[in-house]
Amino acid sequence: MPSSSTKPSVLLVGSLPHAHKEWKALSEHADLKVFSDESREEFYKKCKTEFQDVKAIIRTFKSKFFMGIFDEEVIEHLPSSVKFICHIGAGYETVNVDACTKRGIRVANCPLAVDDATADTGIFLMLGAFRRFNQGLFSLRERRWNHDCRQPSHDPEGKTLGILGMGGIGRTVAKRARAFDMNIIYYNRHPLNEKDAGGAKYVQFNELLAQSDVLYLSLPLNKHTHHIIGKEEFKKMKRGIIIVNTARGPVMDEEALVDALKEGVVYSAGLDVYENEPQVHPGLIENPDVILLPHLGTNSLETQHKMETFSLENLKSGVVNDKLITPVPEQRDMQL
Repeated sequence: MPSSSTKPSVLLVGSLPHAHKEWKALSEHADLKVFSDESREEFYKKCKTEFQDVKAIIRTFKSKFFMGIFDEEVIEHLPSSVKFICHIGAGYETVNVDACTKRGIRVANCPLAVDDATADTGIFLMLGAFRRFNQGLFSLRERRWNHDCRQPSHDPEGKTLGILGMGGIGRTVAKRARAFDMNIIYYNRHPLNEKDAGGAKYVQFNELLAQSDVLYLSLPLNKHTHHIIGKEEFKKMKRGIIIVNTARGPVMDEEALVDALKEGVVYSAGLDVYENEPQVHPGLIENPDVILLPHLGTNSLETQHKMETFSLENLKSGVVNDKLITPVPEQRDMQL
């Protein structure tokens, strides 16, 4: 049944391992409710009973593993009281924004909190791919000191780093890469102002593919970016290119990447995300030149805490001020 309190309710879908105090502090402004580790069907039932007065929802990325993504079906089942959804993460493809907009529900993500940790992961993957460190890591653990791990590798100095998607993460990667004396080029929907570009050169998409020694993918996943890198794009790249992806797996066709590695178009790759997580293409698993991480880009205590607290600030702003701090780009012009 709806709460008898005059305060609105907020709903946590998932769990907050780090921001316990911040979550509890929200009780000053709202009644706190939690939905965790239950099925989608159970969620629908509770939307008709105890969640009827929920004004704002905060959801974790991991909640998709027990109730699925916030697709159109989930949005349709939300009570009419819901006005805000705050997603803990920079990427928000697990929330159907179009369906939310139709219902008048505003969506927020937390793009700023993840920049440093994701960029650090990208630099690690880039250096590992340049130096073929992956082979050495495994050879040493298999007690094969000099076997298969002494192949020639490359230094990053003087190489051209092409960044596809020059948002907060892309700009932070560029900042770190300058320490290695790399040339930075980028492609965005629109060129950045001189201050934000920080000396990086804006080029067209096909120029980015042709000129890059390293292509770093740092763009959101949506209907426009799905498989933005595929078979045809690999044909336009410089032979011996390195591919680094810390964005979302489906922005690149994994099958096409595996083929490009076999053909020698791609020298190496560093990946933290995959098309069908947690499954990884066998051609990537079996390739000793590819350095792989199981989606660890933001998996540091500091960043996890920042993501949770930032999302809770978004939630609080929605409840108290009827306004989100970081609405997703698709809804920035949405009328209140």
